[in-house]
Amino acid sequence: MDFEKDIDNALNTLQSGGLILYPTDTIWGIGCDATNASAVAKVYALKQRVATKSLIVLMADERDILKYTSQPDLRVFDYLRSTTKPTTVIYEGAIGFADNLVNEDGTIAIRLVDDTFCKHLIKRFRKPIVSTSANISGDPSPAFYRQIDPLILNGVDYIVHHRRDEDTPKEPSAIVKYNGDGTVTVIRP
Repeated sequence: MDFEKDIDNALNTLQSGGLILYPTDTIWGIGCDATNASAVAKVYALKQRVATKSLIVLMADERDILKYTSQPDLRVFDYLRSTTKPTTVIYEGAIGFADNLVNEDGTIAIRLVDDTFCKHLIKRFRKPIVSTSANISGDPSPAFYRQIDPLILNGVDYIVHHRRDEDTPKEPSAIVKYNGDGTVTVIRP
């Protein structure tokens, strides 16, 4: 399938509140509109995950973070430019997300993507997209497409064709919290 058609199909699914299965700059992810509470609830149900365990959100560029968080420390962007591994940052003051996506303390986990497909999809969707590993909660994260559980494959509304044939194992992003004093707390290396 052609790249543009794949993006169009994924966009239609996201816009209608559906779930997509898509390749990211790390592992394959289950995605939905990060501003749609019923879509977010479908992700939790499919993963059989407790709603208090947070999900990661993907964004295309730094301006998106400024739009969806109330108090980002701009030094975090310098930190992100210095890392080589895709890194998810926990930000305080989440704004505009589905309520069931924001942690009780008002934080949200966001990763800026480098992957071409993801960037195009997010920019055209014009909203952040949820990205959580394509597995049932508690099971290992699949390193590539063919390891994804049939329950996940059958539980989404659209599966992206792009990069299904890749066999280079991928791993989840690092997760850090950027602290007010400029220090970084590593949650997942």
